Amino acid sequence: MNNTSLIADIEGYASVFHTRDLNGDIVAPGAFKVSLARRAAPVRMLYQHAADTPIGRWTSFVEDRRGLFVRGEIILSSPKAREVHALLRGGALDGLSIGYQPTKARKGPVGGRRITEADLWEVSVVTFPMAQSARITHVGPAREGAQLEYGPPSQPGREGAHTENGPHLWPGRASASPPTDARHFADALHSAAKIASTMTI
Repeated sequence: MNNTSLIADIEGYASVFHTRDLNGDIVAPGAFKVSLARRAAPVRMLYQHAADTPIGRWTSFVEDRRGLFVRGEIILSSPKAREVHALLRGGALDGLSIGYQPTKARKGPVGGRRITEADLWEVSVVTFPMAQSARITHVGPAREGAQLEYGPPSQPGREGAHTENGPHLWPGRASASPPTDARHFADALHSAAKIASTMTI
């Protein structure tokens, strides 16, 4: 099945290596390679980690020296996607954050964890990223997209971990939220609340 829609290109760093996030965790280079290579379902593009608010699709993932660089398309067929796109273009939003389960990690020397392997489920556009350097680097204008081809993800390419997304469901979890790192999101919400409490009208 094919579909044509207005889309907008988006890209940036979903995770930055060797950098301690607000939770004290550090992601090691290569942490996503295994997950992206074997994943049968796409990594979702969400807004604020809400499983019921997909806003587009990620089309490529590349681990470079800095971190996990992602490219995708915001699909401007829903009011929320159009709102997010307008906020991104206006500079009101610029954060990215990952939803994942750490599959291999060890305690760091000064607290937190060093995550050497993670099962990546989703990358969200967010207001307050846990990794403060995880930012969007480009958002394009609305344009007419080519027909969206729905099919299985491609295999990793030579440049790094890479996958093409299609409208697949996670096996056995058609209506469930992804198994996110509960500590990561609890602290993300706490950080957001703390920041909000310091703001004055």
